[in-house]
Amino acid sequence: MPMADDYPDASGDRARLRKRLLEGGPDALLDHEIVEFLLGLFILRRDTKPIARKLIDQFGGFGPLMSADAEAIRRAADVSESAAGAIKIVQAATLRLLESRFQDAPVLGSWQALLDYLRADMAFNPVERVRVLYLNAKNMLIRNVAMSEGSVDEAAVYVREVIRLALEYHATAMILVHNHPSGDPSPSQQDIRLTREIIDAGRPLRIAVHDHVIIGSKGHASLRAMGLI
Repeated sequence: MPMADDYPDASGDRARLRKRLLEGGPDALLDHEIVEFLLGLFILRRDTKPIARKLIDQFGGFGPLMSADAEAIRRAADVSESAAGAIKIVQAATLRLLESRFQDAPVLGSWQALLDYLRADMAFNPVERVRVLYLNAKNMLIRNVAMSEGSVDEAAVYVREVIRLALEYHATAMILVHNHPSGDPSPSQQDIRLTREIIDAGRPLRIAVHDHVIIGSKGHASLRAMGLI
């Protein structure tokens, strides 16, 4: 295998990408060019374009790549931990930015901002993840808690733990969220049953469940909007 210094210097290509980004903004770069630029921060003398294209193809798109586990990224393209970390820090920054759009406002009045965040966080996750957003009496976000992460088709959610945290945070309401790795956000009977169990457990304590949102790569489903709760 060639050593890093055996590859031609790719600094000219990276300079052109940087110039396009700074002058034209985020829309000036294609998906693979963003990944190419990121990898180029840590793979200094190697042409990172084919690596970027390989990663996007292998994971099935830009979104799934950003959501992939760092170790999976490393294995897929034989890149360093630092290079994989460059991709993961972009995901982290994106989620932090999207979350800030509904942090200082009533969540129910910032519904699209919430959905944008949830889609970026969960739509392409290969395993099922459960998240609970705890709210105060003004429906402002108190805590955004990742409750569990399961196999490709299930995640354990304990009703008692959901309610315990609500009491600990002095929450008066919550929004339940989980993803379907299959891509189809249609609620299952188990989803509906679990939601109703949490509603029943919270009712005597005056803790409301505003909604249960299911995220998939094909869209989202709201149990409240569907009339299921």
